[in-house]
Amino acid sequence: MSDVSTYNRRLTPRAKAGLGIFARYATILGLLAMIVAFSILSPKAFSTLGNFTNVLNQASLAMIIAGGLTLAVVVGELDLSIGFAASLHGILVTGFIVHDKLPIPLAIFMVLALGALIGLVNGFIVTKMKVNSVIATLGVGTIITGLAFAYSAGVPIVAGVPEAFLQLSLGRWLFGIPNNIVVMVFVLGILWVLVERTSIGQEIQAVGGNPAAARLAGINVDRIKTLGFVISGICAALTGILLASRLGSGTTSAADSYLLTAFAAVFLGSATLRDGEFHVLGTLVGALIIAFGFNGLNIFGAPTFSQYVFQGAILIIAVGLSSLGRSLAES
Repeated sequence: MSDVSTYNRRLTPRAKAGLGIFARYATILGLLAMIVAFSILSPKAFSTLGNFTNVLNQASLAMIIAGGLTLAVVVGELDLSIGFAASLHGILVTGFIVHDKLPIPLAIFMVLALGALIGLVNGFIVTKMKVNSVIATLGVGTIITGLAFAYSAGVPIVAGVPEAFLQLSLGRWLFGIPNNIVVMVFVLGILWVLVERTSIGQEIQAVGGNPAAARLAGINVDRIKTLGFVISGICAALTGILLASRLGSGTTSAADSYLLTAFAAVFLGSATLRDGEFHVLGTLVGALIIAFGFNGLNIFGAPTFSQYVFQGAILIIAVGLSSLGRSLAES
């Protein structure tokens, strides 16, 4: 029995209920407190519609890749290949368009299909070869990095990127809202409906909750786990495409940093509204906390290293809150 569980048994029902409420709503309260504090300290720079739109636009790609990661985590696995894969996809989509002269829609479709294929490979290694998902996806991610360098020779693909591809990420085609925000809302909305409102979503949650019981209930556990990896792979591909469009280039390590951001958002999300459970809405809240935190640090001129400290601290706090919520739910 864990020390936390032992401690929980000593708490009064009222204290335990209070801790449970704190574990569920601490992240949301923290987000609101952060926004209020930054708004008071810098109302002209922070609390403006333009700044909030900019925060959402900058964070939209991290939200998309974190949304895909959420599905992999919900089924009880980890996908460490997503950042490396997104970098590869950004290189490939620009290469297909610039070097191979493929139409933009075809290049995008091919890269999304590759993202699904990488997810299938991850799923096969984990479910059929019985390799731990951390080892499997880290190995696949390392291979992907090698393929990215092989394709680009380590040189960014910059010249010749058409304006139409740049507008995919930089344009504002719907009511003046940045395209990346629209895509993010659409993707997270689809993922939320899939997990929370469909029979497949019930199977996904059942597999993540208790794979053995799910198998006894007739659920194809391997298929569901592979589906989680495929969705994660597609979201990584979409993130790489939109990032290449935003940057106007394909670079071998452009999206690598999204890995830590995505995991921090997912684990923060597991401490939001539910007792240590991973879910799409929680991931959105987690991503917003990170995004507004970074934005506030930038506005107040904090040095670059502080962002890494902030993100690392957020990840530790997120895991701690998630563990607390899960422990309270089990005690």
